[in-house]
Amino acid sequence: MKKEMYALFDNENVDTITDVISKELITRNESPFWGDKVVPFSRAILSVLVPLRDNDLLFTPEGKYTDTLTPELFLKWSDFLSLKTLAFTLAQSNEAGKLLRTQLDEKKCDTYKAIDLSDLGKYLSRYTVNLEYENLDFPIANYNLHQGVSNVIKSLL
Repeated sequence: MKKEMYALFDNENVDTITDVISKELITRNESPFWGDKVVPFSRAILSVLVPLRDNDLLFTPEGKYTDTLTPELFLKWSDFLSLKTLAFTLAQSNEAGKLLRTQLDEKKCDTYKAIDLSDLGKYLSRYTVNLEYENLDFPIANYNLHQGVSNVIKSLL
């Protein structure tokens, strides 16, 4: 991956990162079908990862602390099931006023500030993810679609 991408993910805001992804889609001449999926999907993920990065509370889908938002971490969270789990983790954390369901140090978790989940929630509900009951599955067709989106993102990064 390009060194510029690492700096971008480590330092920039959601709009800047998604603009670069959007421009890369155009440069690579990807189908408009993928552009309509990749950019909103990226924005949904970044809308929560960037605030976690800025508050030094980033974690992997396995719940382990990481100090840097990298393209690899972004790709790990681009798995649809992982993203759904992240949404529920942050919703519960917003209610509790501290970061839950991770292996981060308790003192670090206490510094958590509520994150706006509206972009992520809109995106997930658009693909029929039930945002009330975590254990309910989403249609397999939506999961398969997002595997394709993840593959396009991988090729861009």
